[in-house]
Amino acid sequence: MTHEAHATTTVALLGAGRMGAPMATRLLEAGFSLRVWNRSPERVAPLVARGAVAAASPAEAAAGADVLVTMLPDGPLVEAAMSGTQGALDSLRHGAIWLQMSSVGVEWTAKLRAWAERSGVTFVDAPVSGSVGPAEAGTLLVLAGGPEDVHQQVAPILDAMSRETMWLGEAGAGSKAKLLMNNWLVGLVESIAETLHFSVALGLDPELIIKLLEDAPIGSPYAVAKARQMLAGEFAPSFALKHAVKDADLAVATARSAGIDLRVTEGFIDSWHRAVANGRGDEDLSVVYTNIAS
Repeated sequence: MTHEAHATTTVALLGAGRMGAPMATRLLEAGFSLRVWNRSPERVAPLVARGAVAAASPAEAAAGADVLVTMLPDGPLVEAAMSGTQGALDSLRHGAIWLQMSSVGVEWTAKLRAWAERSGVTFVDAPVSGSVGPAEAGTLLVLAGGPEDVHQQVAPILDAMSRETMWLGEAGAGSKAKLLMNNWLVGLVESIAETLHFSVALGLDPELIIKLLEDAPIGSPYAVAKARQMLAGEFAPSFALKHAVKDADLAVATARSAGIDLRVTEGFIDSWHRAVANGRGDEDLSVVYTNIAS
């Protein structure tokens, strides 16, 4: 599809935060006609300068849109943006597509899907794997679930924001996969932080441990990058701790409802909550390294 073809598709995006803003930028660069709403209206100004239309409410953004994208921090905020007289859902035309890209967990996804179906809106569950850097580069991985007959319709939009879309089944499958991915991620970050502190306790230079991880099959580029970030004390948010904690809580609750325990995650999540309570929630999740030391 060309820029000209994309311009005939109107996309409404709710949520121009750290992830939503770069995703919106990618849509504009691909040539889509874009309306944007954000809870803090000043965040929309850079997008308007690039050609987006600012909406005063979710309802205004959604009116007449072909595709709605929600990229908000959690389920309650998605609900607030979609419901009520200023909410988006009642303004969407029958047959419009809702790309629900927020990380809201399994129960919220089922609730939002039911709302969409009652309103005659096609619901696609499409959370992303990746943080701010990949969002800016358009290299996110989309974990999608939804009807097969809309895959091709939404492909140009998802392609503009990602390196790949993995279709995993019906709506809900994407959110399940996102919980699994983020549970793996938080466990890895905790393990990195503990390993660095363990090395110091044993009298070994943690920089040497990073070098060993970098050269070993058990290491990974992500683990090495986070380890270096921890040692440097650089915690500018790529994935904010408060959002990681929210996703870990969702994973623990969902696992329990499925009849299993996530013993690793349950073992450290209280300490992560304490870090958030101590004012570290807006920093990168790698800040838990300092929580172990305290």
